[in-house]
Amino acid sequence: MELKGKVALVTGASRGIGRAVALELARAGAAVAVNYAASEAAAQEVVREIKTLGVEALAVKFDVAEVEAVAQGIEEIEKALGPVDILVNNAGLTRDALLMRLKEEDWDRVLSVNLKGTFLVTKAVIPGMLKRRWGRIINISSVVAFSGNPGQTNYAASKAGLVGFSRSLALEVARRGVTVNVVAPGFIETDMTAALSEKARDALLSQVPMGRAGTPEEVAHAVAFLASEKASYITGAVLHVNGGLW
Repeated sequence: MELKGKVALVTGASRGIGRAVALELARAGAAVAVNYAASEAAAQEVVREIKTLGVEALAVKFDVAEVEAVAQGIEEIEKALGPVDILVNNAGLTRDALLMRLKEEDWDRVLSVNLKGTFLVTKAVIPGMLKRRWGRIINISSVVAFSGNPGQTNYAASKAGLVGFSRSLALEVARRGVTVNVVAPGFIETDMTAALSEKARDALLSQVPMGRAGTPEEVAHAVAFLASEKASYITGAVLHVNGGLW
């Protein structure tokens, strides 16, 4: 129970990678705030699973791209669980199209949630981390931030932006005991990838040297490591969880 006594906030934690991360941090002893935007029933189910592990949990609804909603959400978390020690910025979405067909509103929404949302939530919790001289911020990027992907200029730009954001912030806060790192998953089995056609899925898998998709739990293990004391001298780093996919 290495993280016992710590409070973690995982954004977009009602399903997929976020859900797996929330459960993994709970297994390590952290109380977990399960953020969601729409899927209340799924978020409450994650909370129930966490509580069976003997730690506290709270489902909290807010849009990470809305500054007032973020402030209210953080206030609710701190009243119920305490100050946030570990932040996992996982919330994200895709609105894919080739650039010539990409709508401006789809560009704006993806950048707003995936990149601005990370900025807003991080800014809301980091003063307390600096004051306590301990904190872990883990931002979930993607392999496409490094490889690119046709039809995902907006998504790739947002996920690449997280890397520059994280490395810059890591330099700002390193002397105050706060680490900032990135986990960049590859082809992971989630609801998003389950919607792919068999042809598209096979094409993606053919590029993975390990020959299989990853699991949300494998990403969660990487996040939990970066949240732990074992990673206390790691900051500004990108940990790739992609089976060799580039």
